Amino acid sequence: MTDDAEKTDDAETLRIRALTTLTTARDRTTLLTSCVEDPDLTAQHSPLMSPLVWDLAHIGNQEELWLLRAVAGREAMRPEIDGLYDAFEHSRADRPKLPLLPPAEARHYAAEVRGRVLDLLESTAFHGTRLTEAGFAFGMIAQHEQQHDETMLITHQLRTGPQALTAPDPDPAPLYTGPSEVLVPGGPFTMGTSTEPWSLDNERPAHRREVASFYIDTAPVTNEAYQEFIEDGGYWVDQWWTPAGWDHIRQHDIDAPLFWRRDGDQWLRRRFGVTEVVPPDEPVVHVSWYEADAYARWARRRLPTEAEWEKAARHDPTTDRSMRYPWGDADPAPEHANLGQRHLRPAPAGSYPAGESPLGVRQLIGDVWEWTSSDFLPYPGFEAFPYKEYSEVFFGPEYKVLRGGSFAVDEVACRGTFRNWDYPIRRQIFSGFRTARSAEGV
Repeated sequence: MTDDAEKTDDAETLRIRALTTLTTARDRTTLLTSCVEDPDLTAQHSPLMSPLVWDLAHIGNQEELWLLRAVAGREAMRPEIDGLYDAFEHSRADRPKLPLLPPAEARHYAAEVRGRVLDLLESTAFHGTRLTEAGFAFGMIAQHEQQHDETMLITHQLRTGPQALTAPDPDPAPLYTGPSEVLVPGGPFTMGTSTEPWSLDNERPAHRREVASFYIDTAPVTNEAYQEFIEDGGYWVDQWWTPAGWDHIRQHDIDAPLFWRRDGDQWLRRRFGVTEVVPPDEPVVHVSWYEADAYARWARRRLPTEAEWEKAARHDPTTDRSMRYPWGDADPAPEHANLGQRHLRPAPAGSYPAGESPLGVRQLIGDVWEWTSSDFLPYPGFEAFPYKEYSEVFFGPEYKVLRGGSFAVDEVACRGTFRNWDYPIRRQIFSGFRTARSAEGV
């Protein structure tokens, strides 16, 4: 095969991947915005979230900005709306007051942008600029849309009223009876990536990190375990909490994960419009960093650092290589992890043995975002690309890092190097955690 033929094949592979990921994201956006009536799209269901119709038009606007304007060099289709859908120009609480596109117009705009993007995709050469190299800009936009799909799913969880979304439960899994924790040997490993073509700037560059030996939970902390913390008075003993965390839970009368309520001697939760008994074997979800940190202190453990989490998730001690995922380099499959809104809940703790790491740690990808103890900071050699507002403006001690994704995350926006971050008070996100402890002398 000639070099030109190989380049043609590579370009066609990239084109198919870009088309598939963009289509998957749009199908999910359509589901999330078509399962409710227009009043639910324009309403603000929580001051923490935008109206669903804002997310819909914002998705189209960002796609136009980066693919039609930045990549193709075309004129703006509707320059007058750019400010309305600039995420940094208006807070979420203020967006309902803006002259937003109504649902039908927002749908039409997003569809018109997508039609032009698909035409562009047919003629794009996947080289020549950093935006087009390996289809990066198309991957970035697919990830952006999936991230907003997750945000819209959070809005669905916050909305009141009858159930609007349905999905099958995860397949029943045999009760996990293995060890509760795994030893991760100390030593250096490669953190981050310089080769993943669609990785975002905060994941780069690859660099060596030294991590001391530590133990990490085999699976995320469960509802049953977290209830023990509650029943032991964990929310009322200040020694388990940071000063800021203690002030926050007292000020806001927090005594359980978000969406939980006690009913006699049992706990109930509301999940996408349905009230159900809290399942004991699922990873706990909708807890803040403050709550995760307090539980870990109560359990005489701690949250893992971000570097510890990534070493547990990616490092193969046999080959001294950092893999794309805990199970290897292959893209996620249903047997590996609970991703992509395939289910609307975490799978039982200890599920997905095919997705475990070389050391036997499970569910590091999917199910629940996992809080770490680390602040969101740049890696050595970090370079903002393609814009500072994606990562750089968030670096600092105000934000804590979450890793691993959740059941609400699509695989295009989730990998072993992917970094998420949020304020330590956040609970509406699909956040859980696992704990760790140092292994002195190992």
